[in-house]
Amino acid sequence: MFFDGAANFKGVGIGAVLMSETGQHYPAFVKLRFPCTNNMAEYEACTLGLKLAIDMNVQELLVIGDSGLLVYQVQGEWATKNTKILPYLYYVQELMKRFTKIEFKHVSRI
Repeated sequence: MFFDGAANFKGVGIGAVLMSETGQHYPAFVKLRFPCTNNMAEYEACTLGLKLAIDMNVQELLVIGDSGLLVYQVQGEWATKNTKILPYLYYVQELMKRFTKIEFKHVSRI
């Protein structure tokens, strides 16, 4: 699964794409109607993809994103005290329990 989110003065958009082992793509894109930071948008995009995978009964998932903050927080390598991010982190951790195997990988933006 790939995910990404972005926030700017025009609004907030998020997206996730599930890819099967056979190469089938399942995209999901949403425009959010509430203000949030880029980091919150990244978490929204990740949860969108995780919920899609859960709905499709996926058991093993590789999650790939360019948000180092999200990936390293979810893996427990980085801590956060940001009160706006903590609920997102806890929610992703709860969703992760629905998979038999889940791995997060950070890729650079370039």
